[in-house]
Amino acid sequence: MSRCGSAILGPCRHIKHKQQKSPEFQITTNNNEAGATRQIELAKEQGYVTGLYERLDLLRARTQKQLDGVLAQGGGGTHQNRSERDSFAGMYSERLARLWAVENGLCFGRLDLTGEKPLYIGRLGLSDDDQARLLIDWRAPVAQPFYRATPAAPMGVTRRRHLQTRGRRVIGVDDDLLDLARLTEADRATLNGEAALLAALDEKRTGRMRDIVATIQAEQDRVIRSDLNGILVVQGGPGTGKTVVALHRAAYLLYTHRERLARRGVLIVGPNLTFLRYIEQVLPSLGETDVLLSTVAELYPGVTAKARESAEAAAIKGSLRMTGVVAKAVQDRQRVPLRPVDIELGRYTLRLDQRTCEAARNRAARSRRPHNQARSVFVRHILNALAKQAAKALGRGMLDEGDLADLREDLRTEPAVKTALNRLWPYLTPQQLLIGLFASHERMTYAGLSANEREALFRQVPRGRGDFWTEADVPLLDEAAELLGDIDPGVLRAAALHAEEEFAAARRAEETERDSELIYAREVLELTGMSDIMDAERFAARHRGDDVHLTTAERAAADRTWAYGHIIVDEAQELSAMAWRMLMRRIPNRSMTIVGDIAQTGSVAGTGSWGQVLDPYAGGRWREETLTVNYRTPVELMAVAADVLRLVGPDLKAPESVRETGEHPWARRIGGTRELGPIVSGEIVEGGRLVVIVPASRAAEFGRAVTSSVTGAVAGPGADALEAPVAVLTVADAKGLEFDGVIVVEPREILDESPRGASDLYVALTRATRRLGVVHTGDLPAVLSRCLGE
Repeated sequence: MSRCGSAILGPCRHIKHKQQKSPEFQITTNNNEAGATRQIELAKEQGYVTGLYERLDLLRARTQKQLDGVLAQGGGGTHQNRSERDSFAGMYSERLARLWAVENGLCFGRLDLTGEKPLYIGRLGLSDDDQARLLIDWRAPVAQPFYRATPAAPMGVTRRRHLQTRGRRVIGVDDDLLDLARLTEADRATLNGEAALLAALDEKRTGRMRDIVATIQAEQDRVIRSDLNGILVVQGGPGTGKTVVALHRAAYLLYTHRERLARRGVLIVGPNLTFLRYIEQVLPSLGETDVLLSTVAELYPGVTAKARESAEAAAIKGSLRMTGVVAKAVQDRQRVPLRPVDIELGRYTLRLDQRTCEAARNRAARSRRPHNQARSVFVRHILNALAKQAAKALGRGMLDEGDLADLREDLRTEPAVKTALNRLWPYLTPQQLLIGLFASHERMTYAGLSANEREALFRQVPRGRGDFWTEADVPLLDEAAELLGDIDPGVLRAAALHAEEEFAAARRAEETERDSELIYAREVLELTGMSDIMDAERFAARHRGDDVHLTTAERAAADRTWAYGHIIVDEAQELSAMAWRMLMRRIPNRSMTIVGDIAQTGSVAGTGSWGQVLDPYAGGRWREETLTVNYRTPVELMAVAADVLRLVGPDLKAPESVRETGEHPWARRIGGTRELGPIVSGEIVEGGRLVVIVPASRAAEFGRAVTSSVTGAVAGPGADALEAPVAVLTVADAKGLEFDGVIVVEPREILDESPRGASDLYVALTRATRRLGVVHTGDLPAVLSRCLGE
């Protein structure tokens, strides 16, 4: 048995699963009369809830009929008629989606107010045909007492009732009586104050996050309803409900400021795809179906970054120094030749000298346009110089402006001229720029990277499609896009076709190493060229109005320059400085909710303090709320994690756990990997979820050991890991998730394999809601010995 007990939190009032509430909050009677009264109450609530569902069904049928009527009109008529029809179709479709999304748990509470009719609280508002209120949306101001009223400050509430439902059936009622002077015998039969919260905590994990709209506590509700404007930081330790608070805040803001936010949308950024799959059902269940969920790896349209790289490479790319590196990489592609460039044009040869090219480059730079737009200035100056040379070579003497313009156009189409222009000032996509940078030690040197940095970042030019991009590349692509400017599909298509033509010639001519990227033109084009053209064409179509059926979230996802109405960032401590720079471009009004825990920062490129990342953009104009109560992690498990937290920072304080389970964490020493499978099998709980958290460096090895001996086990992140009874994940993959049971394998290696290993181990130890075990082959780390040692 653990020697730690519950001493970690000192005087904290813990709640055991079966403990009774204090007399101040709970009064019970156990006679037959009380039981009969409870049944009467259940029947009464069932009647009301049945009526709500009948109203919901009626609204669904009406909305479906309205949508069918609009769609039956077909695609004819004037442009205005089509626009109005599409607008109505979108409105009815969105309304219908919301009505279907609230089927489960439509109504979950009731407020009895002094001198007023009871108010029923649910996932959306419902009224009858006479506009009499039947159900109050949980986000409405009048619903606040459901979350905030206490016996000391009842806010006019005499009783708060929690309705427990299964499907459309009411299976239980639990009451908080906030005005004891009004207590009746009927009230006594149904009182059970924190039952709704405890029931939610006791439920087994399902592989998906559940909304907490019926169990939101006062400090969480304060954060959810905080003002929209400015940057709100929600700092909270493990199990404090940061994620669900963030999601409910998104739903609340969309409800309260719908007109302001519906046009620009809300972006929610999560740490990984597994996490997004985990939370994807929460917002629809709250009535919101048009919020964009994304990781940093998906924030650049047309790119999904799946490749992995070393922590050293990610840290280099995450540094703000990379703004200068990318700028130098762009500058490097605006070349002035050291020797004259001869352009063979049949009977005569034109020459571009250094002076002419330098004058053209300076003129383009003075235009202050992005690289691709400034190229037209450079090209115009070069073509003017070449046209004058050509006129002299042809013996035409002085030409008027019209003849000179014709000659410039003739030269522009010459393959040799196009080749020279593309080498001196190429038309670039962000993908092409970064591929050329990371595949060339020479270019990285020019960009200011040291020998060690070049070694960490060097990558071969990709041969065909594949997982080339990493998450840390995405902010660099975004930075490059800012410097390169918009992409013209016509120019890019011409450049792509011309590069294909040069491919064979480049091989035959064995170009110098500086121009060796032409040898790989076909592979680079396969990865970046034509896909960029298609993206640009689709983007242009949207702005012409050709694709009017896209939702706000879909339009935002496809547009790199989209400015959101509000951005929520979860596990925000993991974002690099370059990732923050990319996000801030997408929220010029700086309306953000930032959720995280500095103590859990695992990325070397991650956040050390909120001020460090926010002050450059907000100038100190941001506010912080702290969540202090741990609803997820039992006292027994938090005692172990708290010792590790002291390694992260001696002044850091663990959140206050509110419950004990009586199940103490355990540790077991094994002789080898083969013993892991039987231990995992013994910890499986029917209907629950178990995760085995392993060091990243040995994820494949431990994954094979578990999946080969445990039926149904899954190794690695993704949707399957959420559904399986057992998943094998690294700390990074498990971040933000919760499981019934957790087995941490080789904690010493987790500590040692990263400069922030203590934060990683802290995260691993706080994923469980019930049971925690530690498996190790060597000695336990000293930090775990107090609670888990022999």
